[in-house]
Amino acid sequence: MNYGTIQIAYDSGVATITLNRPDKRNAISFELIDDLLRGLKEVETSDATVLILTGAGKAFSSGMDLDNLKQLIGRSPEQNLKDSETMVQLFRSLYEFPKITIAAVNGAAIAGGTGLAFLCDFTLAVPEAKFGYTEVRIGFVPAIVSTFLLRQVGEKQARDLLLTGRIIGAEEAAGMGLVNEIVPPENLMARARELAALLMENSPASLRATKKLLSDHARAELDVQIEAAVRENAAVRTTPDFREGVTSFLEKRKPVWSKE
Repeated sequence: MNYGTIQIAYDSGVATITLNRPDKRNAISFELIDDLLRGLKEVETSDATVLILTGAGKAFSSGMDLDNLKQLIGRSPEQNLKDSETMVQLFRSLYEFPKITIAAVNGAAIAGGTGLAFLCDFTLAVPEAKFGYTEVRIGFVPAIVSTFLLRQVGEKQARDLLLTGRIIGAEEAAGMGLVNEIVPPENLMARARELAALLMENSPASLRATKKLLSDHARAELDVQIEAAVRENAAVRTTPDFREGVTSFLEKRKPVWSKE
């Protein structure tokens, strides 16, 4: 397949998907979402046992693409709903991916980038990596990611991260159980491949069955929660605070929120 925003490489049972927009800090664009969905499908049907997800350049993914962010203002309710459903499809495709996934976080992973990094089975990060669910800072609601985060860290820590929108470092993320290992930048990909090799010593059939078991346990609850999250995600895009949040962010000024 041809991809404009990602690269896929295969080596000895390991597939590596690299987010490849280094000039945009691998920001999540509509095109990148489409490429990732197609790329995941390609890897799923390949002979690879393990998938490594990483970013080109100095960032893993800096969040939503600014040009696409502008387009979110003024979209129809139908477009907002479709956008939300597509993002859910991406996150669930990664969360429920039938093969083992390793995120090799080479730099900042913000908002949707944080989602991608933490939805993998294993998350390796360089010491300089930064994470944050920053949606509330632009008048948005982290509805979709919250359904996954609650399962990973529990309610108290999820409330902290989602309500403050604060940026955390790799060490704090590791303390929360969101990062498995902190790895020097020069060793990141080698360590990811080393972990992949260790995993591939196990039975491929057992790995797939175990992942299916874990996904099946979560599916019924996620179905209900995500259905509500999609509606909330779409609805908030029509609010004054969302328009003000996005506009002020793009204009690099402090937002003036509504009094509601």
